[in-house]
Amino acid sequence: MTSSSSNYSDSIQNYRFDVFISFRGVDIRNSFVDHLYAHFIRKGLFVFKDDKRLEKGESISEQLLQAIKDSRISIIVFSENYASSSWCLEEMAAIFDCKQQLKQTVFPVFYDVDPSHLRYQCGVYQNDFDLHRRKKFKHDPDKIRRWETAMTDLANSAGWDVRNRYVVLRLFYSLSFAEFIAYHMFECILNLI
Repeated sequence: MTSSSSNYSDSIQNYRFDVFISFRGVDIRNSFVDHLYAHFIRKGLFVFKDDKRLEKGESISEQLLQAIKDSRISIIVFSENYASSSWCLEEMAAIFDCKQQLKQTVFPVFYDVDPSHLRYQCGVYQNDFDLHRRKKFKHDPDKIRRWETAMTDLANSAGWDVRNRYVVLRLFYSLSFAEFIAYHMFECILNLI
């Protein structure tokens, strides 16, 4: 085998999942995310969606971190309460690491949140970060900085702003916005293969 073909085969990553979906369950588990997930499944994609409800204080599992690494694409659905969960913020930071180190494709979805609030951690996101900073992680400022860096970068990525989803739904009539996003992400996945 030539060295160039060896380098090519070394650079190909075997993916266990086509898509990893990161979301805050209390906000959108039984609506937007379920529609997105169902549409991906109908298209024949392998999707990881963590359905466990975690107890306060639990840390992100190695299995979940591996699922993020084993995914071709990650979708982060930023919602109003996303940053209140240290688990979600850890997922987001792990996804950011995969974007940086493994060149994973990441699509942010801004579900009823202003993307600028994520970029600058202001509005409701400021309250959540202040709470993490004062109480939960006051002895670990590096963790907060890591989350802020990841969130700012990801919020600056091209994604979907779903603040005015009712207008968008009228535009697409019977096609739900989740299906619309899933369709476009499916097209992106096909282009990556």
